[in-house]
Amino acid sequence: MKYRILTVVGVLIFSFAFSSTAEINNSKNSNFTEEIPVTIEVKKSLEEKVVEIYETFSLKNSTMPQLSVFEKAISGYMKLDEAGKVSNPLLTVIDFNLSSKKKRMWILNMDTQDVVFNTFVAHGKNTGGEFANNFSNTPNSHQSSLGFYVTGETYYGKNGLSLFIDGMEKDFNSKARERYVVIHGADYAEPSFIRRVGRLGRSYGCPAVPNKIAKDLINKIKGKSVVYIHKNNENYLSTSEFLNV
Repeated sequence: MKYRILTVVGVLIFSFAFSSTAEINNSKNSNFTEEIPVTIEVKKSLEEKVVEIYETFSLKNSTMPQLSVFEKAISGYMKLDEAGKVSNPLLTVIDFNLSSKKKRMWILNMDTQDVVFNTFVAHGKNTGGEFANNFSNTPNSHQSSLGFYVTGETYYGKNGLSLFIDGMEKDFNSKARERYVVIHGADYAEPSFIRRVGRLGRSYGCPAVPNKIAKDLINKIKGKSVVYIHKNNENYLSTSEFLNV
């Protein structure tokens, strides 16, 4: 192996010497000056990198949240990760711009770029009917709360296995644990409820999911994964520290 390497090196040196001599001779016979190509490394912006990640997800999966929503979710995910608050690589995105008749919850594996779940999710009874329009951080408001959360521990309550989510934004969702805004399963989050009533049922502010998948979903995202609940709400989008600082 040593002799093969020496031979290759020798050939490269000879080739370089020959090409250098030829270039000198050519320069004596011509006034032409050869331009040396320069390779410029162009660093990609954060926005371009996020688009690349989104495209990778889209190629591997048949459904994704809108790019504009994904970009916001990634912004908060990265800040929480940098702050050491993330242990579980799953990112949950809930888009309350969509009708409750739509599968508006995505659980994304940021390591593998796989969509783990795309399912229905309920909003609070005082947040709206088919669409989520009103949001609050106030106890007993029975409204949903926007923004970024980090999942906590599980417990068994009246809705079976449930998952605490801790709100990371003081003005929008910081009282989630106090309000018992948790992820749990519910019959009113099943697609059969939509067929009967014409929309999904509503919670007391919890992002409730179909009973049939609740246990599996909760066990996957528990333990410090990120949840982002989105709505094109001017107050939230213009003042959230995760989106504007």
